[in-house]
Amino acid sequence: MIRSVVKGIGAVTPERVVKNAELEGVVETTDEWIVQRTGIRQRYIAGEHETTVSLGTKAAQAALENAGLTIDDIDLIILATSTPNHTFPASAVEIQHALGMKHGFAFDMQAVCSGFVYAVTTADMYIKSGMAKRVIVIGAETFSRLLDWKDRTTCVLFGDGAGAIIMEAAEGNGLTSDRGVLTANLRSDGSHQEKLYVDGGPSTTGTVGHLRMEGREVFKHAVGMITDVIEASFATTGLSADDIDWFVPHQANKRIIDASAKKLNIAEHKVVITVDQHGNTSAASVPLALATAVKDGRIKQGDLILLEAMGGGFTWGAVLLRW
Repeated sequence: MIRSVVKGIGAVTPERVVKNAELEGVVETTDEWIVQRTGIRQRYIAGEHETTVSLGTKAAQAALENAGLTIDDIDLIILATSTPNHTFPASAVEIQHALGMKHGFAFDMQAVCSGFVYAVTTADMYIKSGMAKRVIVIGAETFSRLLDWKDRTTCVLFGDGAGAIIMEAAEGNGLTSDRGVLTANLRSDGSHQEKLYVDGGPSTTGTVGHLRMEGREVFKHAVGMITDVIEASFATTGLSADDIDWFVPHQANKRIIDASAKKLNIAEHKVVITVDQHGNTSAASVPLALATAVKDGRIKQGDLILLEAMGGGFTWGAVLLRW
């Protein structure tokens, strides 16, 4: 059978680092309060000339270099983002142009913080169907541009960045020992819209709007929803938490990550945590964490990786893959 194997990975963050202490002069907050509630110590904020497209392009270029490929080897680009450069065209098409790609196709995917997990699942479907042999999957965000910098409950949480992987078709035996995507589970429930949303849009206010969140409500639902899709992944494959080498969750809040890992009986030393360095970068969160763990040598070929994310809507999902 055809498996979608990760061939390369890359990531990039904006130049400007904003530590918690700097935010003490912006809103009524403290470094201690932020760390205690979220685990975040710093985040990267895009400068005037840094955009979702520029960050996503650099992440894609890094992934191509890591894979030893050129843009001519790519059939499809999928960009997961909630902060496109323009209402249209799709920012993926702008990245396609920036990379010098004159063939194939590209599109954006919008599932907020779950975007990268949704995009990986979508790329897997295109590869298995034979419509694409190699796909660049990018998660890129400039969430700082959606923030209300007077709202201390949200502006301290988010950051900017981009990560990308290259997935390619490879032959597998249909066993869980195969490299590549083994299973994916996606969910959504629109009844929770007002718990995490942006209060603007082209068809409603004609403005970009600002992010609004009911933090306690999001926390209350997060652990149960995350557990749901991960247990479904285990049921499909016959694998368990003991088989996992690395758990790479969406980096929203360390307390959510810790609670989820504990409920799933995933050992603490198997959890990749970068929320302290990046904050919540929405769709860029999972690939940034993945790239960090690959770069420092934790994730190695053959390791069993569990990806998970939950975002506004709500959307949530999990992907189980062998590196």
